[in-house]
Amino acid sequence: MNQPSDAVGNDDGDGSAPDHVVTAFLRNGGEVLLLRRSDAVGTYVGQWGGVSGFAEDQPDEQVRVEIREETGLADRCSFVRSGRPVRVEDDALEREWVVHPYLFECGSRDPELSEEHDAFAWVQPTAMLDSDADRETVQKLWTAYERVAPTVRSIAADDEHGAAFLSVRALEVLRDRAGVLVAEREEFGADPDGEWDELAELAGRLLEARPSMAVLRNRVNRTVADAGARAGEDGAETPDAPAVLEAAISGIDRALGADADAAGNASERLEGTVATLSWSGTVLEALRRGTPSRVFVAESRPAREGIDVAETLREDAAVDCPVTVHTDAAAAHVLAREAVDRVVVGADTVLPGGSVVNKTGTRGLALAAAREGVPVSVVAATDKISTREEINLESGDRSAVYDGPVDVDVTNPIFDVTPADCVDEIVTERGALEPAAVEAVVAELRELEGWRTE
Repeated sequence: MNQPSDAVGNDDGDGSAPDHVVTAFLRNGGEVLLLRRSDAVGTYVGQWGGVSGFAEDQPDEQVRVEIREETGLADRCSFVRSGRPVRVEDDALEREWVVHPYLFECGSRDPELSEEHDAFAWVQPTAMLDSDADRETVQKLWTAYERVAPTVRSIAADDEHGAAFLSVRALEVLRDRAGVLVAEREEFGADPDGEWDELAELAGRLLEARPSMAVLRNRVNRTVADAGARAGEDGAETPDAPAVLEAAISGIDRALGADADAAGNASERLEGTVATLSWSGTVLEALRRGTPSRVFVAESRPAREGIDVAETLREDAAVDCPVTVHTDAAAAHVLAREAVDRVVVGADTVLPGGSVVNKTGTRGLALAAAREGVPVSVVAATDKISTREEINLESGDRSAVYDGPVDVDVTNPIFDVTPADCVDEIVTERGALEPAAVEAVVAELRELEGWRTE
């Protein structure tokens, strides 16, 4: 549990009713922010927790107040999810707490601490489980984190974030469960075979969570293959929980590095007027780091995540150019009438032949670009290249398109396929690949799939 900073000052003295508090985990990359409580707060001094405070009547509002007051990062944080409250009884204080947990994505690693904390650390969440660590945490901090941590279900249901983002969340699911199994060894002893059975089953469910996302499959496969290699170095036939934990943490770092490097390589091409669509964290980072003179963004119905891209770009001080939003249907018109220098899009999957699976509308934008002689750059780490020829194109909720009273059929494809001959280059962490060069990467990735048949 993460108790509020001013717990003592809010005690009504009778202990009859629980105190409702908020605790927020700020995530950057694969790590979360922990704060050490100073002697200014009076209770739980020296213990580590998240951002916390009394919930009062509006926990959803109060949590943002606490982030602002305790870290100064409120403007750099975006809400991810809240979780079911955690009840904790503190016998020493004769008090009961109801903790409302929250998770936020944070764009900065430099908090400005209030007097309530005297140190901070960005750590893998599984560090909360380490009883030998130097950081003693407040009660049930891990339980609060688990209420908002990514799960197989949350990954399967997420229709807001791109494939690269979700692939990292998948590795976090593996990391977190492996971390729990490692911690349980202290009480129950080691069970390498049982640990592997459970983690292999979890990895299999992650592989099926988003079947259209090759990057998720490749990164899970790479992590499990890495865990097997680590176990082999120790003379074990199958990887145990510590091996999977180490491989997952390493895999998260590798994935984030590959995405950042792909964005950096793409940014060197982003000059003049650029057109894009949908939400891709890698493309967004490339635009931030590039020097476009103007950006056109298709709104990307029905979720209209293109609007989020436009707003994010305009609110970013590093982006010093006009940003124009237009309807999806106007994409061909914009390319015909405006002096667009390049189309840049992300990819959920790159097929072995070089065609690209991405948010619906990408195919139309690329075809229009080919008609107007505008080069098309796809930004994607090599882990987004699929080893499979077949594809599973997901569909969205019918009501997002039409929920009226008339009996009409509805189709709401989430993804479409852009032919390889409409793509000029695929910009990866290794540099730019022509679609024909994709097959060599496919061979590398297929080697990572062997663990499922062993």
